[in-house]
Amino acid sequence: MIEDRYAGAAEAILFASGEAVDIEDIAAAIGADKRTARNILNGLAQRYLMENRGIKIIEFDGAYQMCTSPDYYEFIEALGKNVKKKPLSQAVTETLAIIAYRQPVTKTEIENIRGINADHAVNKLVETGLVNELGRADTPGRPVPFGTTPEFLRVFGISALKELPGLPELTPEEGA
Repeated sequence: MIEDRYAGAAEAILFASGEAVDIEDIAAAIGADKRTARNILNGLAQRYLMENRGIKIIEFDGAYQMCTSPDYYEFIEALGKNVKKKPLSQAVTETLAIIAYRQPVTKTEIENIRGINADHAVNKLVETGLVNELGRADTPGRPVPFGTTPEFLRVFGISALKELPGLPELTPEEGA
């Protein structure tokens, strides 16, 4: 029965927070160790999946979050609320791909790859919370490297960057 109480408490924490919560914080709040908390949350996530529920629990970078299942997006959209976000432009999407696959990466490196100024695209990605600054590089000029955020993982439905699809190998003619 105690495990059911832990599960209910973890579920309530995720629901009330509305954002990702570190496993350490969940464990401390429910009075369990990290392993127990992780097992409880993974069990809840499995149960939601098996029961084809409208919500799911996702894990990324040691944090858990409750979110809606993409299988039911059409019903949320039918509600008539403004849930549809404006898609990212091609330039912003290309910049996001460069950052995701090459991080940490500076604006100069992005501009060298794309061949155009990346200020607007990088600023837009920072504004949307998909990308953030990672301090200062230890190179001349101390440029700011960028990397993806937990929000990036959540939006793309992955728990770690290693789940990104592989890049195809280009022949010398294609890469030129």
